[in-house]
Amino acid sequence: MLAQLLANGIILGATLALGAIGLTLTYNVLNFANFAHGSLLSWGAYLAFAFALAFAGSTATGFGPLSFGWPLLFALILSATLTSVLAIVVDFLVFRPLRRSNVQVALVIASFGASLMLRNLIIVIWGPEPKYYTSDIQIQQAILPGVRATPDQMFVVVLALVLVVVLHLFLTRTRLGKAMRAIADNPVLAEVSGVNVRNVIYWTWVVGGSLAAAGGVFYGLTVQILPEMGFNLLLPLFAAAILGGIGSIYGAVLGGFVIGIASDLSVAVISPGYKPAVAFIIMILVLLLRPSGILGEKK
Repeated sequence: MLAQLLANGIILGATLALGAIGLTLTYNVLNFANFAHGSLLSWGAYLAFAFALAFAGSTATGFGPLSFGWPLLFALILSATLTSVLAIVVDFLVFRPLRRSNVQVALVIASFGASLMLRNLIIVIWGPEPKYYTSDIQIQQAILPGVRATPDQMFVVVLALVLVVVLHLFLTRTRLGKAMRAIADNPVLAEVSGVNVRNVIYWTWVVGGSLAAAGGVFYGLTVQILPEMGFNLLLPLFAAAILGGIGSIYGAVLGGFVIGIASDLSVAVISPGYKPAVAFIIMILVLLLRPSGILGEKK
């Protein structure tokens, strides 16, 4: 039983890791906690659902025709692209004017408003009912002794790890990635050195929005799609980012898997209804014992 719970935690952790990366990346470059990030996960999931219906020419409202396979990958790519555009539009309309005032509290409050707007817009377009990428029932297969998983769940874990590796290569091997890291370390020095800050901010939203879309699709693929799914994941995402060290990309990955595993393992001793409290307790303990997080730098 513990082995199966551990596997379930890894699957959840893969989703949380991608969402936490986008969250901590925004904080690292733009220096504010973006509470609208959870809504980007929801939008990514719903946009992929819409493309799934379009690919199949279906008019179904509750079930999409896609599961593991190339069509879903194409839907994910298109969803990530449009979610990135949405993130840029929100930044242009809401966050960019407020950054000029240099009041971080205003940005945080504005992100709450943006989150509510995006969530209710989903309800207006797709309705409040849950959606599913496929109506097919997948049979869990034995992958290790005592561990079973569906093809979709294995797809989620493998693709999440691939995306993390791609992000690592992007941040360490490309000029743009190095510029993003430079601004995160010292924005004033980076700008004096000739780094195009506006361009880096633009690509920060692209990367963060794309990873949020992927996290939303992965969660929807293994659970279900709901307008409030991103809001419900917001606390675990912040817990993962804080646990790993707010501002640390690799810490966000580690924190995502730790929160996911801890939440699912807790089912062995407490009611599943208390799973969200596990992330909250871990976040509080980290803030009390090690505010900088596991991989964060001490101030």
